[in-house]
Amino acid sequence: MLGIGSSAPAIAPTSVQKLEYYQYQVKGYQNSFPHRTILVLEPVDDRAFQDAGTPDHAPLGDKPAIGISLGQSGQIVQRLYCDPLPAIVQKAIGVSAEEAGMSALLGKGSAYTPGKPSSADYVLASTITRGWAIKRRGPDGEYGPVWATSANFALEVTIYKAPFSVPFWQGTSSSIYNDPPIGSFGLGPEDEAGVYDQPGQVLSVALTRAVAGIFQRDDLRTLVQQDQIRPR
Repeated sequence: MLGIGSSAPAIAPTSVQKLEYYQYQVKGYQNSFPHRTILVLEPVDDRAFQDAGTPDHAPLGDKPAIGISLGQSGQIVQRLYCDPLPAIVQKAIGVSAEEAGMSALLGKGSAYTPGKPSSADYVLASTITRGWAIKRRGPDGEYGPVWATSANFALEVTIYKAPFSVPFWQGTSSSIYNDPPIGSFGLGPEDEAGVYDQPGQVLSVALTRAVAGIFQRDDLRTLVQQDQIRPR
């Protein structure tokens, strides 16, 4: 994204960003779970915002708002959107479960129905509670405008063993990611260089870490390891 100035092209007022799960970016939990099947339901997008109700969070058609870009004076110069979040996050959870050593199935609908049998060993329901990126322009450096992006993503997760109504496991997983890291902004062009060009990429890192954080949980891993699955 280019900076704002007399010689810089105008920034488009909206941008549809690519939000995705970065497979194998988070290390250490791969193949740590027993080989079980897990049915991943569609997450519910129930993100909470401090300034809820403002136009900044309104969708663009079927594309949800996922952030804003701010100019040097703090004014909004661009609003950020992506494809529908539930499908993106559902696929991300499934891929992460596969990384953990499980077999993932993607289900239709978001609600778990107790009493209904499932071909999977577990059923995972989730709610997206945070998912937002803010890209800010700081003081101009030697090589032009300097930008920093902060993104956060959070999920509430409940895992069931069908057909039981009592959750097998419940937990939350969240991540805040700053690009460049907090503390470097204002120290000089070399220290201020971010890794990612687009705020959607920074939010993708936060999403990746939050999703992988589900299967990094020692308590969940221990429960699954100790769970005696009867042949169907």
